[in-house]
Amino acid sequence: MPSDNISLSISIVVYKTDPAQLETALASVASSTIPKFVYVVDNSADEALRPIAEKHGARYLRSGANLGFGRGHNLALTALENPSTYHLLLNPDISFGPGVLEELCSFMEHNPAIGWVMPRVLYPDGSHQELCKRLPTPWDLFLRRFFGRYGIALFARSHNKFKCRDLDLSRACVVPNLSGCFALVRTSLLQALGGFDERFFLYLEDTDLVRRFGEISLTVFYPFVDVYHVRGRGSYRNMKLLRHHIRSAVLYFCKWGWVIDPKRSLGNRSCSTEEVTITMPARLLG
Repeated sequence: MPSDNISLSISIVVYKTDPAQLETALASVASSTIPKFVYVVDNSADEALRPIAEKHGARYLRSGANLGFGRGHNLALTALENPSTYHLLLNPDISFGPGVLEELCSFMEHNPAIGWVMPRVLYPDGSHQELCKRLPTPWDLFLRRFFGRYGIALFARSHNKFKCRDLDLSRACVVPNLSGCFALVRTSLLQALGGFDERFFLYLEDTDLVRRFGEISLTVFYPFVDVYHVRGRGSYRNMKLLRHHIRSAVLYFCKWGWVIDPKRSLGNRSCSTEEVTITMPARLLG
């Protein structure tokens, strides 16, 4: 169990979200006994989701416009009324059982060098989502997006390495690129980094943020608790979302480097060669 003096803030950004999904996510949060402050940031044009947020004791923040994923979470950060030890970036299509947040906070408490932790993420049917990745090259993103399974099959070796299929993901390990659908982070570090880069409207904002976390802390995959994620993959079906995806990819590589990106190389090597001591919760040591 985490120490009694920790607190948790949680931000959920919604936009035309299925009310049942938000209800489930907030009920999952409510199953935790950790003192917490929950913020629902609504980018929708109406306030249809306000009653659900307030029913579960969350503070409802109406943005007044579709700010995007990162700016929505940043809005919650600026609204924090009390300091928190940890902050959870949570998608509204996530659900999980009792004890998940307690174990993850306990893991963070025992490992002060860790700044970002992601649990194992499953589809609703229980199958594994491959959300542990190395930092992308332009080839990694465009191969997967535009060449489909034929390109992936042709370049299987590089694709498998990008997806961290060479790592033993049955243990906690350092991974440089973790999803922001469920990310438990140290609030002090998130604030020090200035939150999300608001130039990213949608897509790759979490990749940008997690690699900035990786420059000042460890970013760790923790496979001993599970959460469930619906995961829409909207840019594969919606041309508007595809344009957002392409724009974010161009912005990302202009920021970090297209061909020459020494920090990418360093971060990608760390997930397989960096020596790190991770203290496990007591229940996993016996």
